[in-house]
Amino acid sequence: MNTRDTVSCIDGFLARYTPEIEAQLRDARARLRAHFPRGFELVFDNYNALVFGFSPSERSRESFLSIAGYPKWVTLFFLYGTALDDPQGLLEGKGKQVRGIRLKQAEDLDAPAVMALIRQAIAAHESALHAAPPLSTVVKAEVDRQRPRRPAAPA
Repeated sequence: MNTRDTVSCIDGFLARYTPEIEAQLRDARARLRAHFPRGFELVFDNYNALVFGFSPSERSRESFLSIAGYPKWVTLFFLYGTALDDPQGLLEGKGKQVRGIRLKQAEDLDAPAVMALIRQAIAAHESALHAAPPLSTVVKAEVDRQRPRRPAAPA
């Protein structure tokens, strides 16, 4: 897929959301991308959410940080969140590995405590990222059957 097709494809994924969530997801994605001069942004339009994951390679299993859009919110995920030092207690989740922060607005990514978590996650993958090519975006998955991207209308 060429760059124009990738951009068009992502625009289509984002257009399924309400204007508010679309804008927040676009802004959060741009803020997160700014941390990655090298590596791969892997896009997954999955059953539950639209996910932009960051990885030193095109292999999905090497992703370590992502931003996901849901009908009512956007979440920043740390795929190895249990290994992070989180003195502010921002990370949510009870699984064996993944932790997340539900963003109230994209600017939350710039909060010092959130930036510290992002820097920790990147530092753990720094050597692999340094060896990666300049940042490129790859659409990895688009599933046909999806949950609605907009909240249900009130009855």
